Amino acid sequence: MTAGDNHHTAGHNNESGVCDPAFSEGHPVPSAAKVNSSGHGHGHDHGARGPVTGTAGAKHRKRLILVLTITLTVFVVQVVGALISNSLSLLADAGHMLTDATGVAIALIATLIAGLPATSKRTFGYLRVEVLAALVNGIVLGVIAVVIFVQAITRFGTEVEIETGPMLVAAILGAVANLVSLLILRAGQKESINVRGAYLEVLGDLLGSAAVIIAGVIILFTGWNFVDQIASLLIALLIFPRAVSLLRDVVNVLLEATPKNIDIDEARNHMLTVPGIAEVHDVHAWTITSGVPAFSAHVTVSDLAWDERGYHAILDELHACLYAHFATEHVTIQLEPASHLTERHTHR
Repeated sequence: MTAGDNHHTAGHNNESGVCDPAFSEGHPVPSAAKVNSSGHGHGHDHGARGPVTGTAGAKHRKRLILVLTITLTVFVVQVVGALISNSLSLLADAGHMLTDATGVAIALIATLIAGLPATSKRTFGYLRVEVLAALVNGIVLGVIAVVIFVQAITRFGTEVEIETGPMLVAAILGAVANLVSLLILRAGQKESINVRGAYLEVLGDLLGSAAVIIAGVIILFTGWNFVDQIASLLIALLIFPRAVSLLRDVVNVLLEATPKNIDIDEARNHMLTVPGIAEVHDVHAWTITSGVPAFSAHVTVSDLAWDERGYHAILDELHACLYAHFATEHVTIQLEPASHLTERHTHR
């Protein structure tokens, strides 16, 4: 086991909540996985690579393609079924299915664009495209919910004959397709905000298909055609909260809110346990895109530690600490000796 492996293991097995003292023995040599590509640590690379090797959404691109194919197929089936049966709830479900297809297509295109390399003018590349795609997805979801709601309200009080046979067949096919799509996307929705947007749309559409099926059965046995409008309202009410949830996550990323897996105060306290660290300030944590958190901080080191340990050892240890406790690789730390900080304040 290498020195870097020792440090990594020690950090994860420590139950006291602070950095293991083993980090401070000798000069840690973090593995490539622990050193961010912006160049901290030894042997760093100043090449033109992007800050990360891939986004969370890119890992699930094949899943998105498969779901898109399924969704478009079922959309056509449901539109035909809605026209034959004259069912507003089925047409609403078909509209939602089209929204699903659009959302998945946007997510898929975004993962391709987000994979483009960084440049001197766009140092993070196009990673935020995935977040913008999720923003569009959330807005479209909200608009669809409002349109369905208005149409259902407008249709109340009118006599509309519903053909339950085609309605039920199309709804059942939609439910089966949505269930398959959910299983396909389940693994990726916890990692990518973009995949999560597609997952939430499919989940809502599955519930919508269930509502259409229930409405069709009720109409078949009772002749209560108004149940179709009620099902449409339920579909709208299912869609809207998901749109709000997705938009809230997108806004948090765009406003650079602290990622859920990082507690700023806890991170600062971890860093202060590294021998020689006198102060940690100007700490920031944000999300570039799903699965790519970033962290930066100014760290003041005592002059004694700076002379005895050297800044390389201290910097490597801080990176190892943050990686072990917060799974954060894209880290930027500015180190300065305490005397330099004092001089800066004196000359202001």
